[in-house]
Amino acid sequence: MTGSWRGKTLVLGPRLALRTPRPLSAGVKRQRMHTSDQSPRLLAPSGLVIGAALGMAGTFVPSASLRGLLWGLDGIALIVATALLAIHHFRRGNDVVAAGFLVFVVGETLILSGAAMDLAASGPLFAAGTGLWAASLALVSVPNVMPSWVRIVAAITALLFAAVAVQVFMGRALTPLSQPLPFFAYPFLAVTLFGWAWVHYRNAA
Repeated sequence: MTGSWRGKTLVLGPRLALRTPRPLSAGVKRQRMHTSDQSPRLLAPSGLVIGAALGMAGTFVPSASLRGLLWGLDGIALIVATALLAIHHFRRGNDVVAAGFLVFVVGETLILSGAAMDLAASGPLFAAGTGLWAASLALVSVPNVMPSWVRIVAAITALLFAAVAVQVFMGRALTPLSQPLPFFAYPFLAVTLFGWAWVHYRNAA
């Protein structure tokens, strides 16, 4: 069996021919990159909005079982959304912001693991999760990537949850619904999540 090049086709014998692939044009490459990147950028804002809404709803429902369900769905949505955002920002060279979203994934995973537990029993997991929330919010807010108002709200939220984590680590018996903190920190977190969603939806539009 012999082979010879004829233009862009490699002929191997009388019947077998292999066509060499043509390189993609720059326009096609850009279009494929835009298409592959567009879906995560739309999925992440949706997850942030769903997570924020379900999390706030779970805070106010009287039923423990319903609260566990809402917080469970909230946690899953936020983990998916922030994991996508971590990859999104890493690809763009925003390493600190990407690390912040990655830390949020870890913190939210701890929070999620205690969603169906008794409020008092979930205290240690909640403290670890809120501590990582605080670190995440700080990391995302330090670089000048998000709008100023989102960074300011996120910084306030980070301070509030850092205070919660420190109190629990020092032995104070706080639950996820203790007042004034962490109860009154949740609206700040929700606004931050809505802000992140708005920023990434606007950029994807």
